[in-house]
Amino acid sequence: MNWLWTSEDLIAAMHGRPFGNPPPGITGISIDSRSVAEGEAFFAIKGDRVDGHDFASFAMANGAGLLVVSEGKLPALGRLTVPMIVVPDVLQALVDLGCAARDRSAAKVIAVTGSVGKTTTKEMLRHALSDCGSVHASVASFNNHWGVPLTLARMPENTSYGVFEIGMNHPDEIRPLVKMVRPHVAVVTSIAAAHLGNFKDLSEIAAAKSEIFEGVAPGGHALITRDSEQFQQLEAAAQASGVKNIHTFGAHPQAEFRLIEYTNGPEGSVLWAAVAGQTLEIPMGAPGRHIAENAVAVLGAASLVGADIEKVMIGLSTMKPEKGRGRRYKLAVGDGSFTLIDESYNANPASMRAAIALLRDSIPQGEGRRIAVLGDMLEMGEFSSAVHGELAGPLADAGIEDVWLGGPEMKALKDVLPESVRGEYRENTDQLVPFVVGAVRAGDVLVVKSSKGTGFSSIVAALLDKYQPFSDTGPAN
Repeated sequence: MNWLWTSEDLIAAMHGRPFGNPPPGITGISIDSRSVAEGEAFFAIKGDRVDGHDFASFAMANGAGLLVVSEGKLPALGRLTVPMIVVPDVLQALVDLGCAARDRSAAKVIAVTGSVGKTTTKEMLRHALSDCGSVHASVASFNNHWGVPLTLARMPENTSYGVFEIGMNHPDEIRPLVKMVRPHVAVVTSIAAAHLGNFKDLSEIAAAKSEIFEGVAPGGHALITRDSEQFQQLEAAAQASGVKNIHTFGAHPQAEFRLIEYTNGPEGSVLWAAVAGQTLEIPMGAPGRHIAENAVAVLGAASLVGADIEKVMIGLSTMKPEKGRGRRYKLAVGDGSFTLIDESYNANPASMRAAIALLRDSIPQGEGRRIAVLGDMLEMGEFSSAVHGELAGPLADAGIEDVWLGGPEMKALKDVLPESVRGEYRENTDQLVPFVVGAVRAGDVLVVKSSKGTGFSSIVAALLDKYQPFSDTGPAN
């Protein structure tokens, strides 16, 4: 059996003690009793809302081969027949195991942070590096105090490339996480107005993102967007953290990994980039200039870890957008079809503008419309009304004449839309869903964009439930 961890190594890494007869090893790690697989270890983490110890019996019933539990909870769990490893604190045990995984691995490790594009860049790296060796990367957006150590602990010993997303809502969140990951390349994709409710300005956000440089492995690299107004601040922070190898990417003329040109048309998009003295032409599998900018960061990071750039280019050309992050659907309606662009996973002012630009560059069919279906951007604090209202300019510049809005914060945008825009507003997502489902028509292109917490993914789900996939021969059966 090819174990992820032997029980002996688990016990040593976590400074735990066995209770019962542990199996020879485990095949994986889970913190969710509902999805734990046969032979995996279930870590009973106590979160803000639920305590994993309360679900230990479910994990056992679902096939968990081992439980990792805290000493204080053992008396209540002693009746369970599954073997356990007992530790003082389960989350700290997971952190210790993640650090042990990093210690034993010879993988080239890349860490990604940024206000916008970090998950997309991480997924592009996962996909583009897959033909260069075995890749282990964060699942979804596992980028916080439990997601990062969980991803590390799940990394197989023979991994060639490890790709980790590191996020934050407050200062001092990235620092402990990156010191676990110890990346050979630390990437900062962007600095933008995300989580403004917790920061007073972009400089504070840049300072928090700069914490990623503090964990760079000796001899490692920083890869920083040259297009940011905070570039000099980021560069100085990398230098202050002792990073000797500082590189840049972006459209800026002085960027080392440079976006030369990007074209988007009905037949697809093409990226031209300067990498290591060469001009590369890459047909892109995912549209949008913001995707092209992320792709240049991927090319830079891949180059810095010594990956085969030709294979990386092929990977980028076949990359498709993830669910909620630009995935497109062609759906049948009436005698034709409409295009749905699902951007419902998250939103801040910068990513809203990127989604609006993506809609601008999309081409409706016949009498179809470009429709922006927009919901609240969360965590904007005292800046909320201003940043929502400021979206009127990008919408006007893009020529978007149909804007459908939902949520209390979006009222600020509704109030400043020009009369030339056909606007619809509903106070919440539930009220907007039936309107959107009933108002689409053949030829339309609509983008659905909002912060995840607004539930705008339900609009996407309702459209996919109501309308069948469309092919050139008609609706799919």
